[in-house]
Amino acid sequence: MSEILLSDPIKKLVEKMQIDEITEYYIYSKVAKGIKNDNNRKVLEKIANEEKAHSFVWKKYTNKEAKPKKLKVFWYVLISRILGFTFALKLLEKGEEAAGVNYDIIAKEIPKAKEIADDEDRHEKELLELLDEEKLKYVGSMVLGLNDALVELTGTLAGLSLAIQNTRIIALSGLITGISATLSMASSEFLSARSEGRKDALKSCTYTGIAYLFTVIILILPFLLLPPEDYLVALGIMIASVVLIIAGFNYYISIAKDLKFKRRFLEMTGISLGVAVISFGIGILVKKFLGIDI
Repeated sequence: MSEILLSDPIKKLVEKMQIDEITEYYIYSKVAKGIKNDNNRKVLEKIANEEKAHSFVWKKYTNKEAKPKKLKVFWYVLISRILGFTFALKLLEKGEEAAGVNYDIIAKEIPKAKEIADDEDRHEKELLELLDEEKLKYVGSMVLGLNDALVELTGTLAGLSLAIQNTRIIALSGLITGISATLSMASSEFLSARSEGRKDALKSCTYTGIAYLFTVIILILPFLLLPPEDYLVALGIMIASVVLIIAGFNYYISIAKDLKFKRRFLEMTGISLGVAVISFGIGILVKKFLGIDI
């Protein structure tokens, strides 16, 4: 096959696109191998084959064999194992959106580039919408557990910090409250799901309980690790942890379920911190008017 002459800038872009396509082929293929659901696996295998086909198209113009970016493949496969394949692959797709300009530039010398871009936009979005992952079915349960734990425990620990002023006692009180609330919330979710006739009541309450308990542990850790007199430092770290948890969780949801990040983040943060401020004030009043000094 005779070499197709391209300008140097376009040739470099084509070489990059070829590497990206073969890298994504390996990502989709490896992620697919770890999926038990037949439908999900077939969806990902189809996308993988399309990426491979696109790579072969670019090869006609570069006359080179492209090697995948092994670190990128490893990273996205790892994310898919930890946070779920839907999040990992949609995060990958978000990154690909920035490559749209490359297709436009390449299409000036290779008209087929526009066809490939349209093909990817159409097929991959349609295919990714078909993905069915258990984790995402229970996002509502996780939101319930996470949000309730953040609001309740943030307020409790903030109030105790001013009333007790001892990290060890605050941690003990918070831990007892947190574990009790975890069991209570999980039980309530189970009963609620059962009353609705849902067969997944146990799974639903498990996701709620895990989200709640995870939040409890993270929020109490500063009080467990710092000296008794550093209750204000522990409180500050706890508040920072609250913001980070809310940001991380909402980022995950915004990617996995294509939701707006900013509004959800500000809403949850405002509620949690608002309750903390009110509880902080209550702690001051309780200490002052009841004359409790620990």
